[in-house]
Amino acid sequence: MKTDKLFYRIFLSQPELISELLPDIPPDCEFEYSAPVVKETEVRLDGLLTPKSDDLSLPLVFFEAQMQSDADFYGRFFAGIFLYLKQYKANRPWQGLLILNCRSQDLGAEVPYRLELEAQVQRLYLEDLLPLSNLSPNLAILRLLILPDLEVGIAARSILENPPTDAEFRRRLDLVEAILVNKFPQLSFEEVRQMLDLKEVNFSETRFYQDVLQKGLEQGLEQGLEQGLQRGEADLVVRQLQRRCGVLGVDRQELIRSLPIAQLELLGEALLDFTNMADLEIWLASRDSLP
Repeated sequence: MKTDKLFYRIFLSQPELISELLPDIPPDCEFEYSAPVVKETEVRLDGLLTPKSDDLSLPLVFFEAQMQSDADFYGRFFAGIFLYLKQYKANRPWQGLLILNCRSQDLGAEVPYRLELEAQVQRLYLEDLLPLSNLSPNLAILRLLILPDLEVGIAARSILENPPTDAEFRRRLDLVEAILVNKFPQLSFEEVRQMLDLKEVNFSETRFYQDVLQKGLEQGLEQGLEQGLQRGEADLVVRQLQRRCGVLGVDRQELIRSLPIAQLELLGEALLDFTNMADLEIWLASRDSLP
């Protein structure tokens, strides 16, 4: 689930990555991201990208990132797709996009799904990116996930070099930081700064500074890191809620930002099924029963 959230964040921040991985999709195609439950067997699809355009030739994209071996993976993936198509009476074509760790992963028998895998599913093996150079920034960001630890710093700094705009720099920095936290959960503030060479940028404007350093200076680095992570999770949840449910009032934003990390993570999963503000209110009313 931790990796699923990371890829959700990557695709939310860099939507053009979809057209890089699926060449038939135009770069300006916008999607809504969800993780629907298929009711018959309570199969949750990790990611569904639905085109916002009324052009019915644009496909639904069933997306999953699978980093570990799982002998039931292909069966579960295709069962979820076809149950979804039946249950929701889909009227678009579909494509699958799988981001996988390496070709040696055991994901179950391919023979029953050979036609679908060859014609409708794009598989990106992250290990195939390792020997490549001149990657696009989006693919270079994905490559960070499996680079050897000693090579991550150089690669991360390269991604942050010469962005076309300040906004693009901030987006890349946000994703690189998220990957480093995921890849090196024990990194200290100084180690992250040294790895990214952040002394060469306006450090006070980075999300890392705002979420971690400021609290660390006020209450000590260890406590600041914990509070910064809670704030970062809250910011992400608030942004996702406003995409799905509409603009949140100040009181609701303050309430959500006050939730502990455990409840923010639960809300981050639950909101993928929300369709309006009433769903959020129901969830908030039941939060006292949550861990």
